[in-house]
Amino acid sequence: MWALVENNQVSKVYTRPKAITIGDNQYPSNIMSVWSAEDLEAIGIYEVVVDNDNFKNPSYYINTNQSFDFANDVVTASYGAATAKAIDDVTDEDDNVTRGLKWNHKQVINAQAGGILEPTDWMVIRAQEGGTAVPSDITTHRAAVRTKANEMCVAIDDAADVDALAALYEYNDAEPPVRPLGEFPTPPSA
Repeated sequence: MWALVENNQVSKVYTRPKAITIGDNQYPSNIMSVWSAEDLEAIGIYEVVVDNDNFKNPSYYINTNQSFDFANDVVTASYGAATAKAIDDVTDEDDNVTRGLKWNHKQVINAQAGGILEPTDWMVIRAQEGGTAVPSDITTHRAAVRTKANEMCVAIDDAADVDALAALYEYNDAEPPVRPLGEFPTPPSA
C-alpha cells in the first residue's frame, strides 16, 4: 500500500499499483514496483507502514477503519480501538433479536455434529423401521458425538466475554495441538 503525501498530509492512498497523475506528470502503475523508495518519495509517494497494534480478530471484534498519518518521513496506517461484538443475543425495543456470538458458535457446533452423524443416520432409520440393529461401534460413536457437541455448547455458554470465547478455539503447542473446546471424536474405522 502506498500513499501520496502533499503538504505534509496524506492526500490519497493506493491499495494496489495504479497509474497516477501528480501535478502535470503522469506515471504508469508499475512505478510502485519498479522505482526505488527514494525515487517514489521524491515525487511524494510513500510506502505505508501498517500498525496492527489495535487490530483484533474480525470474527470477534469490529475494527475501525485505518487512519493514515505522515510523520518523520513515514506514512503509518493504524487502527483505533476495536469494539467487541455482542456475545449474547440482543433484543431491541421492537422485540427484534440480533443473535450474539454464543448463539452463532453453537449453531456451527450443532451443524458440525449433524454432519458427522448424517452418514450413519440411515442405519438408525433402518433399525427403527426394519429392526436391523445398528452396530455397537456406530451407536457408541454417535452417542460420543452428541455428548461432545453438548459439552462444547456448555463451554461456549460459560464463556464470560469475547476473549474467553475466542480462547476456546486457540490451539496450544502440544503434539498434536489441542484447544480448550476440544474436538469431535473420530468415527470408527470401516
